Amino acid sequence: MTDETPKRSNFITDIIDEHNRIGRFDGRVHTRFPPEPNGYLHIGHAKAIVLDFGIAQDYGGKTNLRFDDTNPVKEDVEYVDAIKADIRWLGFDWEDREFYASDYFEQLYEWAIKLIKKGKAYVDELSPDETREYRGTLTQPGKNSPWRDRPIEESLDLLARMRAGEFEDGSITLRAKIDMAHPNPLMRDPVMYRVLHAEHHRTGKAWCIYPTYDFTHGQSDSIEGITHSMCSLEFENHRPLYDWFIQELEIFAPQQIEFARLNLTHTVMSKRKLRRLVEAGLVDGWDDPRMPTLVAMRRRGYPPAAIRAFIDTVGVAKSENFIDVELLEHIIRDTLNETAKRRMAILNPVKVIIDNYPEDKEEWFDIPDFPYDANSATRKVPFSREIYIEADDFMESPPPKYFRLCPEREVRLMNAYYIKYKDIVKDEEGNILEIHVTYDPESHGGQTADKRKVKGTIHWVSARHAVDAETKLYEQMFLDKYPEDLPEGENFIDHFNKDSIEVLQAKLEPSLAEAEIGEVFQFVRDGYFTLDPLTSTPEKPSWIRTLSLVDSWAKMQK
Repeated sequence: MTDETPKRSNFITDIIDEHNRIGRFDGRVHTRFPPEPNGYLHIGHAKAIVLDFGIAQDYGGKTNLRFDDTNPVKEDVEYVDAIKADIRWLGFDWEDREFYASDYFEQLYEWAIKLIKKGKAYVDELSPDETREYRGTLTQPGKNSPWRDRPIEESLDLLARMRAGEFEDGSITLRAKIDMAHPNPLMRDPVMYRVLHAEHHRTGKAWCIYPTYDFTHGQSDSIEGITHSMCSLEFENHRPLYDWFIQELEIFAPQQIEFARLNLTHTVMSKRKLRRLVEAGLVDGWDDPRMPTLVAMRRRGYPPAAIRAFIDTVGVAKSENFIDVELLEHIIRDTLNETAKRRMAILNPVKVIIDNYPEDKEEWFDIPDFPYDANSATRKVPFSREIYIEADDFMESPPPKYFRLCPEREVRLMNAYYIKYKDIVKDEEGNILEIHVTYDPESHGGQTADKRKVKGTIHWVSARHAVDAETKLYEQMFLDKYPEDLPEGENFIDHFNKDSIEVLQAKLEPSLAEAEIGEVFQFVRDGYFTLDPLTSTPEKPSWIRTLSLVDSWAKMQK
């Protein structure tokens, strides 16, 4: 452990502190992050990444990146590359410690032979359905396979023939010999190897038998010298099996530690359910900004520092619970509020014509990037006779306490001039085409010599200089607070919020034409926005709303 006090303090660090006190692992802390390369990582995986890498860093230790690639049917290099990009985006580095379970296939096979020779494993010929039937239930013990006591030499011969490709998929397995009456069903002679004639993304066709997760994970940890193997809570029942294999093989024994996974409201975290959303075409893909995947959050403009801060804020526990998604958004807003430069953009534009402003006149105002910072940098913003304002910023018959533009009320154009309503032009259907106003030339910069006050300030964009852009506004995919827990028989996909995206054609101040991919700006009164790295072009800019300005979490706390 380093001289500095660890930033994190929880039941996991308590275990590590005790191990260091008694000298277990000689004071080493070596963790691993072990994703399966069969999909994209989501915010729940971010919790594991922050724990695995962060705790090791706190103790001056190391973290391996190891891909548990034991199911070639579902795995792909695409996912390997995406996972590495996500980890780096979060700010972590595995240095030269990139490993794969497939690196250990030969060693795992030799260990399987060792267990057969010890009488602790056998080749079984039950079908998958028969294997499930023989396993029993939570209240009833299983029963022995008729192949359980076959001679050791026979199992060794059959395993070699399995590897040689003599058997069809699903026709034969290698199983550990433990206890078919064990109260933990996972200990009832679990499968160690199955036949699977599929090409592996790294080993090609070298293997046609593949080890199961339970026979791979602990032994991979042992080979790499992992000290603390942190897993989500669903693997707690797997720990006795994790320990059993290591004990029977008489190899280095890491400590498996389980923690509660991250669950968010209004969100599904199941990879199977997320895949259904993709396959049903309800989202544009795994990187759709509404998805809880890290690649989607990156596209949406979420700062990685805010993701890490969120994980540290919710902490780590031993019991499952739900975290309000509003807390995540609150932390993201707090982060962006400090870093996102302010810009003016009109998402639902209506044209305003300033009748007494010269037609050929053009002015450029110095407007601060951060209005509440006296030392803020400024930018030049053009002003002309015709401008755009938000349609919501004008009402012909306003309700009480409406302080924006309306008849017989003066308002301030942000950092520009005071204006008053004069007239309106509509089409045959009654839609507003133009609003005509007059301005006070003495109110340059939004101030007047007589210091008169107005209650309304609205933002604007010069029509002559406006940048046309598409803006995409996103809401939660599910209005249900707990879509993962919908009643039995309910199809969660039927609860998908089909109004979770709105596309608007906006008018932006010209400085935004120079924006770069990855930058996040606060559009005045409308929220935080970033260029869509997938669809935006200089000719046709497309902006994603990262978040609105409304802080639901802060309201909930009040």
